[in-house]
Amino acid sequence: MRTDYVKIYKVVHTWTGILTGLALFIAFYAGALTVFKEPLARWVAPPLAQAGVPLAQAQPLIVGTLQADPAAARDFTVHLENAEHVAGRMVWQVRPAEADEHDTSGVRHYAARLDANGQVEVVETHPSPLAGFIDTLHRVVGLPVDNDPSRWLMGLVAALYSLALVSGVVVLLPSLVKDFFALRVGKNLKRMWLDAHNVVGIVSLPFHLVMALTSVVFAYHDEIYVIQDQLVHEGKWAAAFQRPRSGGAPAAGRDPAAMLSPLELVAKARDYAPDFVPSMLQYQQVTGPRATVRVWGKDAAAVSPRARGGFLALDPYSGKVINADFLPGRQSTPNLFVSSFFALHMAAFGGTLVQWLYFLLGLAGAWLFYSGNLLWVESRRRKAARQSNEIPAQRRDVRWLAAATVGVCLGCVCGISLTIVGGKWLYGHVADLAAWHTGLYYAAFFASLGWAFRRGCGPAAVHLLWAAAALTLLIPLTTLLAWCLPGLGLWGHGSAASLGVDLTALAGAMCFAALARATARRVSHGAADSVWAMDAAPGPAAVAQAG
Repeated sequence: MRTDYVKIYKVVHTWTGILTGLALFIAFYAGALTVFKEPLARWVAPPLAQAGVPLAQAQPLIVGTLQADPAAARDFTVHLENAEHVAGRMVWQVRPAEADEHDTSGVRHYAARLDANGQVEVVETHPSPLAGFIDTLHRVVGLPVDNDPSRWLMGLVAALYSLALVSGVVVLLPSLVKDFFALRVGKNLKRMWLDAHNVVGIVSLPFHLVMALTSVVFAYHDEIYVIQDQLVHEGKWAAAFQRPRSGGAPAAGRDPAAMLSPLELVAKARDYAPDFVPSMLQYQQVTGPRATVRVWGKDAAAVSPRARGGFLALDPYSGKVINADFLPGRQSTPNLFVSSFFALHMAAFGGTLVQWLYFLLGLAGAWLFYSGNLLWVESRRRKAARQSNEIPAQRRDVRWLAAATVGVCLGCVCGISLTIVGGKWLYGHVADLAAWHTGLYYAAFFASLGWAFRRGCGPAAVHLLWAAAALTLLIPLTTLLAWCLPGLGLWGHGSAASLGVDLTALAGAMCFAALARATARRVSHGAADSVWAMDAAPGPAAVAQAG
């Protein structure tokens, strides 16, 4: 390829990366944690979150609950397995009729249990919003509001991200074979970072292409669904995922006591698909003429249409199969095409091994955006002349981008760690825990950003990396304190999922501490004309030159 073309693609790659890199760091770092959203939910769940009622007694629980609260017949769920984040065997939500699909602020949660006398007891529950908050950060690239404009902006970022990927490959093509596995470690830190950036980028290119393309689909999925529904499903497809409305009286007339028991419905699903592993039953309009139960679950050898799996729709009274279009391994070609976007983005295939792979690739992707911006900073800094001891003033845009990169990226890390810890310490002590999660995250985020601009990127990076290490270490320390000092009112679960969160956070804290030490050495002993230098604040000469 001609050299001038390569230069054009290099400019495109650089500027699309700079324009989207900070938003994509947040999306990738939060997204890596979202892969293990369920373990996070289990770690932060309070100790009273348990199913309580044996599955064999779920049928009397359902019948008694619907007699006590007929409105629950619209849409309720029966969990098949016990877990820390499951508030009861039978749970449901009441959502305001006018609420947006992604707006959970007005949702109220309920669970049904049996008291000591075997009578149904309906209680309002308050599940932790932690996992949902981190997922929202991921989906709207750190923006404070989860609405259509934020998702459209995320789609634009993803489109520019795709352009950066393609242009980056074109730039590397002339030297790909020679430099692909070259990692030149030495005094030239910029060359080492560039080699690492290129190697990680090329190795994880398929993953990044999948993330970019699927993100565009998610941003505009409503519009895509409308087109697919009209062209392929003749206007009937959307009804399969349509949420029953909360307004109005539920349809009545059928006796829930005549329904098959949950164990019988699970047996029907397993007979239909032997490799399918059910996890919960979602009942809809069970007292009306169109009663349906979705048997949700996963098949490790098949693609799932959602992160929580797929479902087989049955008639809860007869057990007849109503719809298998969303059952993993049994999907039609059009549905499998759409489901593949969800599965590839959310690691809804391949089991735990693929989840860990996505987690590591997500963290590597976040590092790519961080390193890409700092490589641009290093390439633009003014170097001191060999024969002169005078330190040149750095350009204002270089210093600002360096400070913004450190502040945004490490502010995101500090904010997420702080809000995870706050999820346990504040539960039951504040009225609106969701607002506190938001406040904690953005307080740490903007404080980090302000500190980076106040101190300069080098010194601030050292301070913020130590802060990230300390805040991340608080996650396993909180569990340790819960075990050692139960009087504090905290809790620590002994399940593998919850312990996995603590061990991963401990490893993360150690990594941040090691990075802080390495960055401190670079700040203290690196080039004095670098933006990483300890005394990098602009003097009068810098201001005059920048102007």
